[in-house]
Amino acid sequence: MKRVDLVYFDAGGGHRAAANALIQVIAEQKRPWYVRLINLQELLDSLDIFRKITGLRLQDVYNLMLRKGWTLGSPQLMRVMHGVIRLYHGPTVRLLEKFWAIDRPDLVVSVVPNFNRAMGQSLRQALPSVPLVTILTDFADYPPHFWIERQPQYFICGTDRAVGQARAMGHDDAHVFRTSGMILAPKFYEAVELDRRAERQKLGLDPDLLAGLVLFGGHGSRVMLDIARRLDASGLKLQLILICGRSEALVKDLHAMPRHIPMFVEGFTKEVPHYMRLSDFFIGKPGPGSISEALAMKLPVLVEKNAWTLPQERYNADWIVEKQTGIVLRNFRYIVQAVAELLQPENYRRFHAYAAAIENRAVFEIPDILDKILATCEKPS
Repeated sequence: MKRVDLVYFDAGGGHRAAANALIQVIAEQKRPWYVRLINLQELLDSLDIFRKITGLRLQDVYNLMLRKGWTLGSPQLMRVMHGVIRLYHGPTVRLLEKFWAIDRPDLVVSVVPNFNRAMGQSLRQALPSVPLVTILTDFADYPPHFWIERQPQYFICGTDRAVGQARAMGHDDAHVFRTSGMILAPKFYEAVELDRRAERQKLGLDPDLLAGLVLFGGHGSRVMLDIARRLDASGLKLQLILICGRSEALVKDLHAMPRHIPMFVEGFTKEVPHYMRLSDFFIGKPGPGSISEALAMKLPVLVEKNAWTLPQERYNADWIVEKQTGIVLRNFRYIVQAVAELLQPENYRRFHAYAAAIENRAVFEIPDILDKILATCEKPS
């Protein structure tokens, strides 16, 4: 049985979600592999300079920044982080080299950015015949030293842009694989028989009114309150499903908000696919997971792109415009105008048709790619 190490961390929720989705599909496909989940943050805790200085781990610093909305200046923060990673590159490589040498995997798969150079170098030194595969969980790289490094390894990319970036770094077609999109949990592909009108009524919603799903990640965002207030006062014929994640304060404030339109407010939930099935369009941040989930449910998207947008997510907004799957705003202050434009019947039909045309099966495609890569290498002695 082949041993596959799948490396993730919890800076943002997308990396763990991608790893878990991939493991689920590998198990369902009955691949003859032993897959071990490796939390890179835990592995590198002893070297974490951020923890030594602030008491917070690197991934916790990042997650705090997301929760508080402290994303203005994030490109500068990225440069600082890369400087620290370079400073600790040698110790990181030595620690990882010892780790690989003990358990001797047949394949290492990374769904994390920033550390692929260290993973590649340590693996070449410990187990020279074992390949490293990096699966980009973003629509594109944000160079330098984010996803794609100039070193011998494989890349799995979900967009033409990312494939082009890998080739521009000198990686040939034999080492760059194109999937049809980002990794999504298998539950987004389940065929579900649903009485949409009845399910909406259970939530206190109008069974026939167009519904917008408002979702800003696992911790929500205070901008959801502003969006709800603006759309409530807009006079537009619509209703909202607002998913607040783990922000109990946001749930409380939205429940207390005076309203004229139907709204359903939910906290943290694992039923996002269900709520998307009850919705007609999506409002949120331009994260690769959120966009891909919405499009898997054939929902046109409305997202924001400005100086507060994370640098690695800015291309996602450009991709939406290119694919005509939604509207990109400069600021959510203009959400009423954007929703009004989206809901004009001719516009909505066009956006919905382009969203429905996106066929993303990446999570089911990747095990075949990994199998091909495994076939090219032999288990190290």
